[in-house]
Amino acid sequence: MTMRMTPKKNRKLLLIGWDAADWDIIWPLIRQGKMPALESLIKRGVHGNISTLHPPYSPMLWTSVATGKTPDKHGILGFIEVTPDGKSVRPVTTLSRKSRAIWNIFHNQGMKSNLVSWWPSFPTEPINGFVVSDRFQKTHQDPRVMTPMSTGSVHPWDKHDLFKGLRMFPFEITKAHILPFIPQADKVDQDKHKGLNALAKIVSENTSVHNAATRLLRTTKWDFMAVYHDLIDHFCHSFMKYHPPKHPGVDANNFELFKDAVNGAYIFQDMMLERTLKLIDENTDVMIMSDHGFESGEKRIINMPDVQAAPSLEHRQFGMFVAAGPSFKTNERVYGLSIMDIGPTILHYYGLSVGRDMDGKVNQEFFKYEEEVKFIDSWEQVEGDFGEIDPSVKTDVLSDEQTMEQLVELGYVERLDERIEVAVRNTRIDLKHNLARVHLGKKDFDNAATILNELILEPNARDHAPFHMDMVSICLQRKEFKKALEHLEAVSKAQTKEQYNLELIKSKIYSAMGRPKDALAILEDQLDRKLVSSSIYFQIGQINFELGSFQEAMKYFELAIEKDSQKPNYHAAMAEVLLQLDEVEEAAEYALTSVELVKYFPQGHLLLGQALERMGDLENAKIAFEMANRLRPRSFPKAEQALENIQEKLNLELALNDKASFKYRENQIVIVSGLPRSGTSMMMQILEKAGIEILQDDKREADESNPKGYYEYEPVKSLFKDNTWLNLAQNKAVKVVAPLLKYLSKSYRYKVVFMNRDIDQVIRSQQKMLGKNEKDYPVHLHNQFQKLLKSVEGWQKMEPGVEILYVNHSKMMNNSKQELERIANFLGLDLDVKAMASVIDTKLHRNR
Repeated sequence: MTMRMTPKKNRKLLLIGWDAADWDIIWPLIRQGKMPALESLIKRGVHGNISTLHPPYSPMLWTSVATGKTPDKHGILGFIEVTPDGKSVRPVTTLSRKSRAIWNIFHNQGMKSNLVSWWPSFPTEPINGFVVSDRFQKTHQDPRVMTPMSTGSVHPWDKHDLFKGLRMFPFEITKAHILPFIPQADKVDQDKHKGLNALAKIVSENTSVHNAATRLLRTTKWDFMAVYHDLIDHFCHSFMKYHPPKHPGVDANNFELFKDAVNGAYIFQDMMLERTLKLIDENTDVMIMSDHGFESGEKRIINMPDVQAAPSLEHRQFGMFVAAGPSFKTNERVYGLSIMDIGPTILHYYGLSVGRDMDGKVNQEFFKYEEEVKFIDSWEQVEGDFGEIDPSVKTDVLSDEQTMEQLVELGYVERLDERIEVAVRNTRIDLKHNLARVHLGKKDFDNAATILNELILEPNARDHAPFHMDMVSICLQRKEFKKALEHLEAVSKAQTKEQYNLELIKSKIYSAMGRPKDALAILEDQLDRKLVSSSIYFQIGQINFELGSFQEAMKYFELAIEKDSQKPNYHAAMAEVLLQLDEVEEAAEYALTSVELVKYFPQGHLLLGQALERMGDLENAKIAFEMANRLRPRSFPKAEQALENIQEKLNLELALNDKASFKYRENQIVIVSGLPRSGTSMMMQILEKAGIEILQDDKREADESNPKGYYEYEPVKSLFKDNTWLNLAQNKAVKVVAPLLKYLSKSYRYKVVFMNRDIDQVIRSQQKMLGKNEKDYPVHLHNQFQKLLKSVEGWQKMEPGVEILYVNHSKMMNNSKQELERIANFLGLDLDVKAMASVIDTKLHRNR
């Protein structure tokens, strides 16, 4: 299949990548007037957060930006790769990329692109335009050495002389270059601290990138241009520990020497931007983005652990994004952007079709005018010239040594084993693990588990603990709690260098097992620590929420948000607890914040819709539910049910407290529930008499306490760990005690007939059944039952697939006709009320 389109004429876009740039550093500098170039773009354009992927490894992320696809599809899975012959290891190259980048598509469509330093872009692809690869600027670790330009590091190679003299070397960095970053550089003991060498290398290489980019901006015509800088990322890895405020673990003298370095990097980057903007005309659009953020607060790592790609632990979930120019809105903030969206959005910008196999989506929020998005099944299936590299091309392994050394110095890869076969094997294992983590991030648990189980059996793996930890996450999702504990035990026995809070993980497992008090006890011991993480506060909040202690849950969610305000699930949890407390307007605010942080967050949109629905804003609630449905994972029945309910309200003009409860729903499950001894067995008999099929197994025989039978189904007792049998209950009735209601699968619609009997009568009936003295009244049990009833009320508020009818036990005994008619109407079925009434035996109504 060939495909020729007509790209939008006169559209010109410059995409600039600032690796690891973070708003937490940018905003203070803008307020001080120290980043005027970026500030000017923000004022005349749009800006916002951009979310990253997991794991946050830059070559993987920048390739996702260029392809709109996740790493399992585009093939770049780390910082290094095994050579095609399997005999060596090298820094990642374009040869590992399995998907076409946007510049390949532009080439096919007759457009001209310039690419500078994109990671990875070596060896260069023969596209229409210039490629100055990520290998072009690389220098020797020894600052005195002048390394030659790698063959093939520029396309077209016959023009390489235009760029050869633009390369800067560390030995050219003078005192005047260093002092803006480190004002007291003359006091640095270079025998003890390598900071000045690192600075000279980073600045010289990024200056080379800037020189090449500005040469192309001044001397060539192009439709699309992309420039990548690693300056900020490398400065942060080298100097963020010294950034103000002083971290208690940092030496005071080093703090004084290097405290200005990170700010200096941002200011220098802005100076390069200022020059860049002077070389484009007013009709050129500009996008600036980072692939992730960088921890600058108390989460900074002072002593880097000796684990794979350890520096990535300093990366934050959200980077920065700015777009300005004639095509974009002015002075607005955009929300919910992902790095996956950039490639598809740029294709749309030029009027080209977006591949349906791309994982990113077109974000039209920052364009002045919305245009219909065009689609193609896949650009991979289109025939023709895409300016792609010949896969048979082999790169010189020796030419990669300096780049490899730099990755080792930065800590992204370990120093390779002298035995090359060991280095190859370790690299293959690491890349395989990265692929598993990509699947895990996409919630593809089956593929992730298959790979991880293979890795766990790999005898030559250096550390099995990370594999077991990832399996713990999968087992929790699958509700395989015993296996989760087994994997956690394997981690505790492993000789690992990774740092895990095993107690926090165990608490999560206990909580998922239905043992919230045990889970809480584990974490309360950790509150005495000097530095309590946001994760611990959040988990304590979740457990309190589960226990129905909503005020306490809210307190800990607030602490978690105070520690880390960038986690959307923290804001969503706060919205959920506020809904339970009927603080709907505040709940809407927190839900809105969660989706502003990550637009692709279905739970956040669902909670926003629920809050708006209870505020009476049905139209906007519908929009929120529709968004939750569009963004839903493979299965999100709550969103579907909520949308169905709101549509019924809008169509039938129902009151806010009406859930259209008198409509029969196909394949509905009738649940009979209540406190023990509240008349649930009697209700099951009534429904059976009415002709509704009962799901039961007769394992518990009738006795003096229930002479007509218990109508129980044994698997109900294990509902908290296995609810897969619920499909058998469709169009039937099954008895489920009140504490287990919250474990019902969200995949089905439920009509819950809840027997509401006076708590004193319930307790006395239980006392008699257990052979205890009825006068010994257990006050604690009374309080527990009251709390349970309140939790049931809160549960049904949050479950759009649940409709509940409270049936008064006393009225059932004394005015059965009216109550039975209510039940029949509620179920939406034409039931024989007279036959139902024949079941009621007032002689069995004891312990009034």
